[in-house]
Amino acid sequence: MQVAGHHHSTDENRHLVAAYTTAVAVDKDKNSQQAVRWTVDHLLISSPVVVLIHVRNPAANHHGFSMSEVSPEATREQIESEMSQLFLPYRGFCARKGIQSKEVVLEETDVAKAIVEYINAHQISNIVVGASNRNAITRKFRNPDVPTSLMKSAPDFCTVYVIAKGKTMTVRSAKTQAPSAVAPPRHAPIPPSPQHIPTVGLEHDDQREVEAEMKRLRLELKQTMDMYSTACKEAITAKQKVKSACPTYVCIRSSLLHVNGWLMIYQTEQAREFHQWKLEEARRIEEAKHAEEAALAVAEMEKAKCRAAIEAAQAAQRLAEIEAQKRHNAELNAKREAEEKKKALEALAHNDIRYRKYSIEEIEVATNFFADSLKIGEGGYGPVYKACLDHTPVAIKVLRPDAAQGRRQFQQEVEVLSCIRHPNMVLLLGACPEYGCLVYEYMDNGSLDDRLFRRGNTPPIPWNVRFKIAAEIATGLLFLHQTKPEPLVHRDLKPANILLDRNYVSKISDVGLARLVPPSVADSVTQYRMTSTAGTFCYIDPEYQQTGMLGIKSDIYSLGIMLLQIITAKPPMGLTHHVQKAIDRGLFAEMLDPAVPDWPMEEALGYAKLALKCAELRRKDRPDLGTVILPELNRLRNLGHAWEATRGSGGGSSSSVSGSFGRVFHSYANLHPRTMSQAQQVSPLVPKMPTPRGAPSIGLILGPPIFSGTGDEQLPRWSSVEIDGGGRDPVKSSDFCSSFVYCCVDGGVSGLRVPQYSK
Repeated sequence: MQVAGHHHSTDENRHLVAAYTTAVAVDKDKNSQQAVRWTVDHLLISSPVVVLIHVRNPAANHHGFSMSEVSPEATREQIESEMSQLFLPYRGFCARKGIQSKEVVLEETDVAKAIVEYINAHQISNIVVGASNRNAITRKFRNPDVPTSLMKSAPDFCTVYVIAKGKTMTVRSAKTQAPSAVAPPRHAPIPPSPQHIPTVGLEHDDQREVEAEMKRLRLELKQTMDMYSTACKEAITAKQKVKSACPTYVCIRSSLLHVNGWLMIYQTEQAREFHQWKLEEARRIEEAKHAEEAALAVAEMEKAKCRAAIEAAQAAQRLAEIEAQKRHNAELNAKREAEEKKKALEALAHNDIRYRKYSIEEIEVATNFFADSLKIGEGGYGPVYKACLDHTPVAIKVLRPDAAQGRRQFQQEVEVLSCIRHPNMVLLLGACPEYGCLVYEYMDNGSLDDRLFRRGNTPPIPWNVRFKIAAEIATGLLFLHQTKPEPLVHRDLKPANILLDRNYVSKISDVGLARLVPPSVADSVTQYRMTSTAGTFCYIDPEYQQTGMLGIKSDIYSLGIMLLQIITAKPPMGLTHHVQKAIDRGLFAEMLDPAVPDWPMEEALGYAKLALKCAELRRKDRPDLGTVILPELNRLRNLGHAWEATRGSGGGSSSSVSGSFGRVFHSYANLHPRTMSQAQQVSPLVPKMPTPRGAPSIGLILGPPIFSGTGDEQLPRWSSVEIDGGGRDPVKSSDFCSSFVYCCVDGGVSGLRVPQYSK
């Protein structure tokens, strides 16, 4: 074994022995580079010095040629060149990290043995090696690799680290402390000469000493070159003398050069062919070894698979027996639970009398088996068909099978609409819960969205009717927000969900996304945390969309956008920005719907500013519905009524009012013929009554009957029903068994008793 490197004095040796306590075994593979990088990051924090050890096989000196063919000087120079190329990347890395490195080259056929001897000779405390590139199968059937051998044979005072992919794969800690440092034996220094330049083993710890050595070597090289130049001159002089003495010198010299050239070509070709043959033989031997190892590995794997399959079959048989018993018990439990659930559902369906239940056969007959000619709309919930049930025009909404939240919205809509009654809420007539069908009263003028954008070439809505629609929407929304015991938040308020009857009375529909907010939350913080937002883009409250905090003022934002659409008939995207910009520039009149020529500009501007306040981004900046928004909208509605009365005045007001009431009463009779036939028997008993506070001059008001008196002379009086935002608490349908229709005409009230549909 040979150790190449510089030699120092006794004091310097003691210092190096104390300093170089960490060594890294390096080679040309990537694992060696990762081992050096890991050592610098983890072991050289306090002492930035490291020994780089490379073990070279002496048998690699010949490279397939005999020693007689290659000179020792050429072999040594080739070895030095290879070692310099090997250590070059490590030198650069250590220089960048500020680490002093010592390069050691050992020659030995047994790599692990050479490293162990070096550890014992120099008291190395930490040895780091890269993991072996061989797989588990080759390590099992071939000789142990270097990391495995070091783990077993390294001295007890040395800690062994095996690094793979930049991480420690195996660590064997030291059991004892290193013996006292002893200076390594001195070696006779090798006198420097031009033929012997020690490039391998060069230390980088003393820069000035290296520079002095380089100067000395340059001087010696210069002297050698001078001597070589002198010898060349003398040789030229001798050649000239020989030429003059022998004229045939040139011919002999050219012949010798020609023969020497052919000889060199022949030797080179023979060497190349021999080297190629040697490489091919080595490759064949390696392939045979790999094939044998693979065959052994496959055989071992097949044995392991066979054993595992037998064990798995036995385990599966035991599990199958256990699962069979569990399945039997589960089937019994499931059968019992199914029977109990069926009984509970039958009892619940039998006792649920909140709404009229229709069978799917009735729905199919009414819709002509869901004919496309009767389809009047399509939404995210499903298609809507116009039909006739019980001799009454109705709208039937059918749940689409692939609707993601359709079943939940169906249950929500039935729960909400079956428990509330209000003139500005769409009336639920019945449902088919088995197939998700909802039956509503039919609204002749469709949705507010269709009428604002005049789809189907419909006439524009006058400005006074638009103000009336806005006030009615706010009235219905306030009714939802004041429900007891918990407020209802609609969450999807938009023109497409506002339906209009033939007299342009607006009603809120599509409450499938409505949510009950706890009253404590509604009264204190006015918001409630939701796990996921719902609604339509451009109408969703920004704070609700961002934070999931739901409150009754979430509907105020949607109301503000819709109020702006009512007077502008424009899409909702960026509408608040455009309206505010037009107001600031004094061009608000250009934003109004041009289909209406006679807008009252002052009232429309106040209306727009109120809508912009409703559409504020922050919830706390939006006005209150009951105390700010609704009174202003009622004022604008009364202004429209006064304008209409002024335009139609001239002595015919009484006949006009009577004619209006006749149209309203006839409309209700057409919608509910069976109800009106029963009501005609009771109407003579009801005298004209004074118009209640907040009742419209002409219209229909639904509410539960509350009678005073006894016998056939009972007279109706007003119940606590929401009337034009009066603020009274609603009465749920479960609190009464029949409804009453109040018709207000000329300051008086005529009542008609209308029994509610039974199951």
